[in-house]
Amino acid sequence: MPRLTRAPHLRTVAAVTGSLVLAASLTACGGSSAASDDKVVTVYSADGLKGENGDGWYDRVFKDFENETGIKVNYVEGGSGEMVQRAVREKSNTQADVLVTLPPFIQQADERGLLQSYEPKGSEQVDGAGKDADGKWTSVVNNYFGFIYNKKELGGDKAPRTWEDLTDSSYKNKVQYSTPGVAGDGTAVLIKAMHDFGGREPAMEYLKKLQRNNVGPSASTGKLAPKVDKGELLAANGDVQMNYAQSKDMPNLGIWFPATAKSPDKPTTFALPYAAGLVTKAPHSANAKKFLDFLLGREAQRQVSEIGGGFPARKDIKATDANAIALDKIIDGVEVFEPDWADVSENLRSYVEDWKSATGS
Repeated sequence: MPRLTRAPHLRTVAAVTGSLVLAASLTACGGSSAASDDKVVTVYSADGLKGENGDGWYDRVFKDFENETGIKVNYVEGGSGEMVQRAVREKSNTQADVLVTLPPFIQQADERGLLQSYEPKGSEQVDGAGKDADGKWTSVVNNYFGFIYNKKELGGDKAPRTWEDLTDSSYKNKVQYSTPGVAGDGTAVLIKAMHDFGGREPAMEYLKKLQRNNVGPSASTGKLAPKVDKGELLAANGDVQMNYAQSKDMPNLGIWFPATAKSPDKPTTFALPYAAGLVTKAPHSANAKKFLDFLLGREAQRQVSEIGGGFPARKDIKATDANAIALDKIIDGVEVFEPDWADVSENLRSYVEDWKSATGS
């Protein structure tokens, strides 16, 4: 299987966390009143790239960016849908300069007029499927959807392989996945289930069965990993980059990709990249452009796997570090399919409503 450091096919996205994190306090003034030459840039981002102990890719990038430019990063973290909704509410008083989310939320941000065109330096090295044709967004870290399980409790033959395994009575109150429509990875659960089971109806029928074992919705995907590591949960959803990074401090995490009982030896996944765009009427537009350039710079991209546990977005960066080798092994033999992102973006609301109806959520 070819190395997966190339940009994967992409048209939309999803991703994670519900908790808000402020790395630096935001000023009360709006976009129209903020001084454009302030040495600051405000980033609204899906979670997963900032380390639990200050040792993630964002942590290094923010520090290096400030040292090189003197520009401080104000960081606000939440689920992909949550970040888009927040930016929508602030359209008349823009606070964010840069928006980073998973598909299909980056596409929805564009559809709602939240993004303006800007092609960062280095974006010519990102595959066409990993960026918007009009320059509204560009992938900065490639990633893949996956699940996690507790390796200590489910060692050897007990390890889950299929969706159907999760409906066994032994998983009662031991399964949880993040909320579709709010978290990117939660939305990805719907996308993968519809692909694997062959459509909307059979996917919702399965999720209805799974609900017997499901603890309940979670706005944060990132918060599920500690529960799995401790054994409070046996399985949960996630993504390769985030969970691989978390596994350094959570030794019981195992990453897997559910297959179906009909094809137990054919696990699947799809690309779930972090995509970044310049916010319309950004208070610090010049600083935001410098920041986007920095994210796609050769040094930051080389650190994606080494520090962040993800896949570089630039196809000319050939990572060979230990993390890159381990990540390729994780994904080896897994079928990577491309969702119809246009359909997902257009019909996401109805998919979420069907999920609510099926699960009683």
